[in-house]
Amino acid sequence: MEKIPLKNMLRGVTTPLASIFGSGFLVIISVLGGTVGEYSVFAMAAVCGLAYAVGSVIRYNIRFAEPSIESGNAGGLTMTFERGADFALVPAYVISVTLYLRIMSSYTFELLEINSETYEQILTTGVIVFILAVALTKGLAVLEGLEKWALIITILIIVILMVSFAIYDFSVISIGNYTPPVFPQHSLWHMITILAGTLIVVQGFETTRYLEDEYDTETRIRACRNSQIISTIVYLLFVGLATPLMHFLPISVSDNALMTLTAAVAVWLTFPLVFAAVFSQFSAAVADTIGGSGNIVELTNKRIKQKVTYILICGFAILLCWTADTLQILALASRAFALYYFLQCLVAISVSRMFYE
Repeated sequence: MEKIPLKNMLRGVTTPLASIFGSGFLVIISVLGGTVGEYSVFAMAAVCGLAYAVGSVIRYNIRFAEPSIESGNAGGLTMTFERGADFALVPAYVISVTLYLRIMSSYTFELLEINSETYEQILTTGVIVFILAVALTKGLAVLEGLEKWALIITILIIVILMVSFAIYDFSVISIGNYTPPVFPQHSLWHMITILAGTLIVVQGFETTRYLEDEYDTETRIRACRNSQIISTIVYLLFVGLATPLMHFLPISVSDNALMTLTAAVAVWLTFPLVFAAVFSQFSAAVADTIGGSGNIVELTNKRIKQKVTYILICGFAILLCWTADTLQILALASRAFALYYFLQCLVAISVSRMFYE
């Protein structure tokens, strides 16, 4: 097996991990706690398992579909599915930009103890306008370096939270005072559909598919796999340690429920948590604005100029911000990426059939 320099591997893993943890750790407790309660860790394992299966398709396409597409040997079906997947990414990016910034606004106002969806929409709109202004005047390249720092801060906060949750868990379990979270009264179909909507929290591993200008094939494949293994371990530990605290959550769980659990173990942690939320969500929104812009430029063969793409992306993001709440946007984002993954599966099937024939 080809030996990959550690520095390259670390750099290669940064992008998918930053995307996976971008908003995932901020909303996963809200979704799982309000859907399956004490069975959250099992639900998280199922979601991560499904994501890993999809990741194997992405890795297959990096190794086999890319060469045939780039050499012009791919069949018509493969090219149609691949182009369809590229088109599916554009609305997925737009929805994600809105989602990240709505989560950022939600955590900001929760810290200020202000419960107003209108205020969240106004702040989200203001940040989108700011991103657009920077994009049109200086270009978003000046903000690209935030990704690495956002990941470092996010992982640091996750580790601190897990340690705090572990201390609490040990204290209540050791004295026999464990209170299991209430199992929400939902139909099986409702739970399945909600859990299917959590796909967005493990989304991000597919970014390695589009880093061929920076990394070779083997580096991208291993970066994709390693990012999924790391994120799965972190998510299972995080959700498992948070489960004994879920009884603190109200019956109607909000999108920033993690704040409630954090305040239950250490009030001072809410400040760094909000800082991490603001920094990571802003960075992720910038990254997806850049990604969406690049996709539109490429799909239109540069007929649409980059500055126009920024206007389109930010305009639709603002529109979505005012027509859906955070959890609705989360569900939309998951569906958009589910369509993309489905088309990537069709790409893999068409390529495998071509090789078989």
